[in-house]
Amino acid sequence: MKALKAVIATKNKGKLKELQRLLADLGLEIESLERFQDKVGHIVEDGSTFFENAMKKAKTVAEKTGLMAIADDSGLEVDALSGRPGIFSARYAGENASDEENYLKLLDELKDVPETKRGAQFRCVIVAYMPDGRYVSAEGICRGMITTAPIGSHGFGYDPVFVPEGDSRTMAQLSREEKNKISHRGKALKNLKAKIKDLIS
Repeated sequence: MKALKAVIATKNKGKLKELQRLLADLGLEIESLERFQDKVGHIVEDGSTFFENAMKKAKTVAEKTGLMAIADDSGLEVDALSGRPGIFSARYAGENASDEENYLKLLDELKDVPETKRGAQFRCVIVAYMPDGRYVSAEGICRGMITTAPIGSHGFGYDPVFVPEGDSRTMAQLSREEKNKISHRGKALKNLKAKIKDLIS
């Protein structure tokens, strides 16, 4: 039986690898969005929630490629900043900001916030959308706290400044396997996988 193709709607190589690993046991043939760039073009993420952004990406990619599309939108919600940076996490320090510029801006904003008030969570919403309009979605959350300085060299995004609950290391100090078990994306995908099985059966 020919494997069902699915396009991961991201150009973020770190995210693509993570999703490929987490979806490996579904028997899907995973394609990168880069292969379909001419067909899909630029998708403006102008939703006001993670779900709206993930939905727009998945629906657009599925409609333009004729394949199942999987898209997520995720970000960091900091308690002391009333949930910011939220949907603006990837461009917190500006439109083409680097991961480092984003987390250094965050640390600067939190410089006077005591350790007990530095609670935060990574939130991920993920959508799998079929070309015929059927879709499933799931969410995952990873609670933790923000450090006062970046530590660790693994991962991407805000990983060097986020310590997950129950650990003393940042996300950027964890092995891939450890991170996938507890990450917001890992949890969202776990919730989504059972739903995808129903969608493709």
